[in-house]
Amino acid sequence: MNPYDDSPTGRRPRPPRSEWDDEYPGGEDHADAGYRDDRGGDYPSRRADEPTSPPRPSGRASVGRASVGRASVPDPIPPGPAYGPPPIGGPGYGPPPSGGYEDGYTPGPSYGGPPSYGAPYGPEPRVDPYGPSYDPQAQSRDPYAGGSYDDDFDPLGPPGGAPMGPPPMGPMGPGPVAGRANVGRASVRPVSPGGPGSAPGDGPGGPGGPGGRGPGGRGPGGPRNPFNRGRRDDGDGPDAKGTPADRRRKRARRRNIIIAAFAVFIMLAGAGVVGGTYYVDNVNFDQDQLVFPETTQIYYADGPILAKLGQTTRFALKYDEMSDSVTQAIVASEDNTFWTNEGVDFTGVMRAAWNNFTGGQTQGGSTITQQYARVAFNLSGANVNRKLREAVLAWKISDKLSKKQILEYYLNSVPFGRNTYGIEAAAQAFFGKTAKKTAKPEDQITVAEAMLLVLMVKQPNPDPTDPKGAPGYDPSYSPEAAKAAQLRWDYVHDQMIKLGYLKQSDKVTFPMADVKKYDPNQGNGLDKPAGLVVNHVLSELVNSPGPFKGHSWESIRDGGYKIYTTLDSRAQAAAEAAANPTVAGSVMNGQPATLQAALVGVEPGTGRVIAYYGGQDGNGGDFAGIYKDEDGKWAGFGAHPAGSSFKVYTLAAALKAGISLNSYWQWTPHDMPGRVGPLQIRNASTCPTDPKGVTTACSLLDSTTASLNTTFYGVTVSISPAKVLQMARDAGIEHMWAEKGRVDFTPTTDMTKQTPQNFDTILGIGQYPITVADHANGLATFANNGVRAQEHFVLKVLDGDTTVFGETLPASNAQPILNAGASADLDYALSTVSASKLKNLPGWQSAGKTGSWEANMSSTTNAHAAMVGYTKKLAAAVWVGNQKDEKAIYDKTHSTIWGAGLPASIWQAFMTNATKAMGLKNDASAKFPAKVGIGNENPDGSIPSPTPPPPTDPGLPGGGGGGGTPSGGPSGGNGGPIIIIPTKTPKNH
Repeated sequence: MNPYDDSPTGRRPRPPRSEWDDEYPGGEDHADAGYRDDRGGDYPSRRADEPTSPPRPSGRASVGRASVGRASVPDPIPPGPAYGPPPIGGPGYGPPPSGGYEDGYTPGPSYGGPPSYGAPYGPEPRVDPYGPSYDPQAQSRDPYAGGSYDDDFDPLGPPGGAPMGPPPMGPMGPGPVAGRANVGRASVRPVSPGGPGSAPGDGPGGPGGPGGRGPGGRGPGGPRNPFNRGRRDDGDGPDAKGTPADRRRKRARRRNIIIAAFAVFIMLAGAGVVGGTYYVDNVNFDQDQLVFPETTQIYYADGPILAKLGQTTRFALKYDEMSDSVTQAIVASEDNTFWTNEGVDFTGVMRAAWNNFTGGQTQGGSTITQQYARVAFNLSGANVNRKLREAVLAWKISDKLSKKQILEYYLNSVPFGRNTYGIEAAAQAFFGKTAKKTAKPEDQITVAEAMLLVLMVKQPNPDPTDPKGAPGYDPSYSPEAAKAAQLRWDYVHDQMIKLGYLKQSDKVTFPMADVKKYDPNQGNGLDKPAGLVVNHVLSELVNSPGPFKGHSWESIRDGGYKIYTTLDSRAQAAAEAAANPTVAGSVMNGQPATLQAALVGVEPGTGRVIAYYGGQDGNGGDFAGIYKDEDGKWAGFGAHPAGSSFKVYTLAAALKAGISLNSYWQWTPHDMPGRVGPLQIRNASTCPTDPKGVTTACSLLDSTTASLNTTFYGVTVSISPAKVLQMARDAGIEHMWAEKGRVDFTPTTDMTKQTPQNFDTILGIGQYPITVADHANGLATFANNGVRAQEHFVLKVLDGDTTVFGETLPASNAQPILNAGASADLDYALSTVSASKLKNLPGWQSAGKTGSWEANMSSTTNAHAAMVGYTKKLAAAVWVGNQKDEKAIYDKTHSTIWGAGLPASIWQAFMTNATKAMGLKNDASAKFPAKVGIGNENPDGSIPSPTPPPPTDPGLPGGGGGGGTPSGGPSGGNGGPIIIIPTKTPKNH
């Protein structure tokens, strides 16, 4: 109850706690709103709709209020002070306004100056209700005290040594400022009854009545506010603070503070438990969802590794596969109690949290299980939230996984430096060994090496901001790193002995000499020429029926697969030795830097690409083929005009159509459908049996040897361009570039829709670009007696020890695209081309065709040159051109490059060396069948044979295999460039 509330007995009771003034915790409204004090102060009173309630028990036996009413003296305040300054620190008269004081208050001058009476009832300085005194009434000071408290003033003690005593008294009775004459609240305190205000300064009571407060102070029995948690103003004298009642009040206050603090703690603790439970329940753990990226490795078919995929290197091992020295060393280094703890080092977590909170050294306080949680769930930072989440996840991991599983996952996931993740990748990178216990003893890492590897978990690489002070533990980085590694290794060694993994007598030394020097620039194989195959491999997997169809390349790169390609490392080496200009002794070594070669080798009967050279940089342009990239778009630069080398398909189509090799055709320029007058097809060579054009007749066989354009254009007209295109498609040509761009032949088998819409009759002599890879596969079909196999790069894919993808080979009863007679005659005809003879493979039968395409309609220069051919065991196609612009190509002697020049030399070198390196046998299966001589000798479009037919003289210029220039000029059976004047020249895309 407020001792200063002098409203009549009918005023409102104490309101319920919910209605107490927010600015005074634990206190209540101190006056009735709307009541105007005689001194001019407006005070709020109870609202009309405000509920009333009986007084709340306060520990005092309240008898009630003995209110006498108001004794107001309405005389005005005189202009000067009537009584002089009152004692400092006396409580103010009347309650403070509910909710504090209005803005705009300007405190009076400090004590010692003249008292200010201008606005004795104005607002006073706000005092923090939560300050040390916890006394809401401390905000209401005596309006007669003209100054404010000093900073060190104790309202219950003497002011700065000033003697306490009664203030100067004026006349009794009505005075200019009488205030409210409270009778007070008559309360009975059975425990601590209020005594009389006997201290100096307690007068006989103001004029308002007994017990009221006049200028003389409080009357006898004036109780304090039961809600006032500050010090009680029982008197103004120095003895007031030392009374027994005062001490009891202090103890009660301390007790109340302790109880309140405990209540707050309980509430916070409860909230923490609820929040912690919610936090723990919302940290989900599902080991099945954790898929760590593992390095996919690509191998040659014969075993050597070709490339490693992915941004990092990781190879997973099962726990039972891991060397014991590895599992023991990691426990000794990182978590001695791993096998017995619950997965969380709570002491370490609290210590780390405290150090982090207080600004101490950042600590992890992490077990192996916690470290695994951090890596598995990609938790970063050193804040408390991360540590709590890490601890919760470790707790859940321990609940769901066995210790062996945790150690297995941990050792397969943590980084070990050198761009490796997992113990197996680290063992290979640091020592060139394995962590598998099932490997040969000499191939396994030793105990000492395992102890060094586990150091990397702490810090594999030097701190770039402080490489000297924090050099990491890879001893090959620097002398500082070697020293740090030695010290840490010694610690692990001691722990191994402590845990019983080693004996003191075991001879184990720091394996510095065994550590491989790290070369950060060392590639993963993708930068080598064979690296271009990787694009074809990934494209093939995601676009072929099987488990990878529709998947992303990334999922394969990081899937930890073992992909065995069709490439043979020996054949690949032969291809690079022949076509790579950076290899000493290769055909292209020393040639103009603007030149580019491409070579693809295919195994007849299977379609396996056994060698692939599309350029010297595995990350550069691919000049041998095309593939669908990660976005499903075609990529690569492998499309080039085949020139006369395309005539193999025209010849095969003619044989299939029943045209004999002995049929005769007008070989000299003349008008033909689509090519009349100045657009007539021309040759760069002559018929071997009619070099002067006396008869103008040349057999199809001799026209093949001499590569006569006029003959093959006439044959194309005779059988139709659609049949030539059909033969090319069936043999393996899946893409051809028309004027409008690439045309895909795979969706359709009806080539009549492609001619003449996209390709006209000139396709029979090789104007339209095709890829080197398709061309090689087409020749492999002819080598396999006309049975086509799909060209492919993937032999098989292993996921662990399980084969999840395998190649598709032709069925044993697959139908050939040529009958046996036509196939035999094709082999015979192509074997008469001199460039196809493998001089360094005695006894081997071979067949082939050269080709070239002119530069800028020139009859003496070429922009493209090619050579294609096969044995029964191996087929290959070679192209030579410019890397960039389609310009005339010259060799290092500045001679024009023909098909019989550099391309033929590359082809022969590859075929010879690959055959030898692979150990291919020249057995009966390597022999060509004998010539059959099928077909009609007088088909449509042919001319009668000369009577008698002139003999063929191989030594004549232009004859089959006759002389010719070293660069493969037109007189060497190469046929020279195809000279035409097209109505529209297709663009080379």
